[in-house]
This record gives sequence, C-alpha cells and structure tokens, in this order.
Amino acid sequence: MIRHRGRWTPQDRQEAIYRYLPFDVPPGTKGISVRYGYERGPDAILDLGVTDPERVRGWSGSERRHVVIGPRAATPGYLAGPMTAGQWQVLIGLYRVPAEGLAYEVEVELGAVDPGPLPAPPPRPERPPRRGLPAAPGRQWLAGDLHSHTIHSDGVLTPAALGCLAAERGLDFLAVTDHNGVAHFPELPGAGAHAGILLLPGQEVTTDEGHANALGAMPWIDFREPSDAWLATAEASGGLLSLNHPVAGPYSWRRPLIRRPPLAEVWHSSWDHRSDAPLDWWAAWGGIPVGGSDFHLSGSDGLPGEPTTWVEAEELSLGAILAALRAGRVAISAGPRGPAAVRHEDGIVILGAAGAALVGPDGFRRPTRDERERVPAGPGPYRVVDPSGSTLALIP
Repeated sequence: MIRHRGRWTPQDRQEAIYRYLPFDVPPGTKGISVRYGYERGPDAILDLGVTDPERVRGWSGSERRHVVIGPRAATPGYLAGPMTAGQWQVLIGLYRVPAEGLAYEVEVELGAVDPGPLPAPPPRPERPPRRGLPAAPGRQWLAGDLHSHTIHSDGVLTPAALGCLAAERGLDFLAVTDHNGVAHFPELPGAGAHAGILLLPGQEVTTDEGHANALGAMPWIDFREPSDAWLATAEASGGLLSLNHPVAGPYSWRRPLIRRPPLAEVWHSSWDHRSDAPLDWWAAWGGIPVGGSDFHLSGSDGLPGEPTTWVEAEELSLGAILAALRAGRVAISAGPRGPAAVRHEDGIVILGAAGAALVGPDGFRRPTRDERERVPAGPGPYRVVDPSGSTLALIP
C-alpha cells in the first residue's frame, strides 16, 4: 500500500493547479487501485486522474473516489492496457480549495483488479419518422446533438443506453463528449449500431476557466496545455473545436486564445431562451453556432436533442457531418420535433411555428401564420420567436 497524506492550501492552488503524487509500478504488476478522500463541500473539490510513464491513463474529475486500471479492463473513463513498469503518478486537480485548506489522503494498491460488469444495453428503440426538411439536391437535414456525457465521465448512462435514448427521441447523430478522456471511443461504433444512431467521437476539454468540445476521431487532448494547442490538435486530426456554453456563469469561457475555433455552442440547454446574452456574445465573437444539451442524466439537463443541431449533409457519416459543420450548413431548434427553420435556396423555410415570428437583422420581423412558410432571406442571423420573445429556432 502506498499512501500520500497532506493539506492543500489556496497558495498551493495559485502556484500550480495540477499536482502529481508518484508511485512505482514494478514489472509484472497485474493492475492498480487508487482511492482518494477529502471532506467535500461547495468550496472543497479535488479532481482525480492517473498517469503512467508514457501517458495519462484517465481522468474522472471529482466524479469518482476509487478507480482501477488493469491490462484488460479499467474503470470507465480510464484506459486498460499494458501495466508499464516505472513511475506512475496520481494526478490531482485543485479545483476548489477553501481558505482554511483541504486535508486529503490517497491510497494506491498494486495487484489484480476487477472494475465490475457494465449494465446490459437496453433493447433497440423504435425511431420516430424523420422530419422532411427541404434540402439542396444530394443533401439531407440530419438532427443531432453535439454535447453529451456517459459513465466514462460524469454521466449515468453507458454509451449504448445513451444512444438508445437519443435514437428514441428522433436524433440521427449524437456527439459523446466525455470530460478530458477518450476511453469511450472504442465503444461508440458498437453502441451506435445497437441503438440505430451515429455516435460521434468527441471529448470535452475541461478546465476551471472554460470548456471546449473537440469533435472527431482524434488523439487525447491534454487539458493542461494552452487552448491554442487544443485547436491545433483538432485541426491536425481533421476535427473541429467548439467553445462550450461561453456565457454560463462560473462555467463561462475565460481562457486566452490567439486564434478562434470554428464553432461556438451558442445554444446550451441552460440558456434562458428570452435572454440575448449568448446571442450578443456570438455577435461579437463570430463563428458557426451550434447547440448542445450537455446531457448527463434525466432531470438535470436537457434531454438529448434539447437543443437540436441540424446539419445539411450528403450522408450520415462522421466525415459528412464535420464537413457540413465546417461549411456552416447548420440550424438550431429547441427540440427535434418542435418548430424548426432551415435555409433553402434563396429563403428560409419555417415549420411548425404558426403564431410565431421570424426576426432578422436590421429590425426585420415577419409573423408566421401557417405550419409551413417560406420567407425570402439574405444574410443572417435569423430567429423564430414566440409571442413572449422566447427563441424557438436559430438560423445563421
């Protein structure tokens, strides 16, 4: 048993937010078990991760107090694989440290480990009919969500169960963006095939000063690096980086960036649809707007597809969806089945929004009277709003 005990102080956090507690793994080790403890409170939160001599093996934030890593299995969010001999480290993030300091204890055990079985996936759901949104020849509008979590970080569902929930709600694709990890990537193809939905690989690069979704099949992004390094890794892998919930109180974006990522999560499930703050931020920042539910568990966030990001793509594939996002062929609605609006030819087609209004730049306002209307439109942005001024759909 290897033990580390001590007390972190606010000065420790100011000097370095990430701390490393070493332990040696001898040749032939069958696995490791790490436990840590402290008195958690609103101002007392420590994050947990583990590194081997070559890479970070996983990061669970403040979600778990006990993790195991072995050659063939590991706690969700951690990478199973060779138990490389040498110096490993318990990685501690000093997320919140109270003024009086925070006592902690870390215990590491070497030996065979068993993370336990995963829940069986639910039955494949029945999908509702796909909506017939008008699209350019050779393309189709696909309904998706670009922000969700599983048991591989702080969600409660397995990738298969999450995929079933999203498919049941009528989504065509869902980005699984667990915090600071890629351990969920290998499960996504099989889980998506079981549920009848395309599960996109993603990772939410998460720090105390802002979160960003890296969308695409790319290497793990080191959240300890500057934000421009995140963008460079995404670009080098053919993926996209999106700034998440940039106007969201303590979770707002506050990190420096030399270059701006192409996407911005303007519509997040926490947004009050009558507030102009995210839209004002977007007007100043620019970029292609997207939406994300940030789903963790039912009752705490929007369900998958709240909001829905629509993309006009040639096919339902990772490459085609990333290409459509990169080109700005997007629209956002509050949900997959409610009012929606998309660009088509030289106008905007509005569906299911009778009694609302299309609001555009320079004071443009057009009431919608029918369930399907077409309105000539120039450069945006445009919004569909209900009589109270709440946004129902957004068209860049």
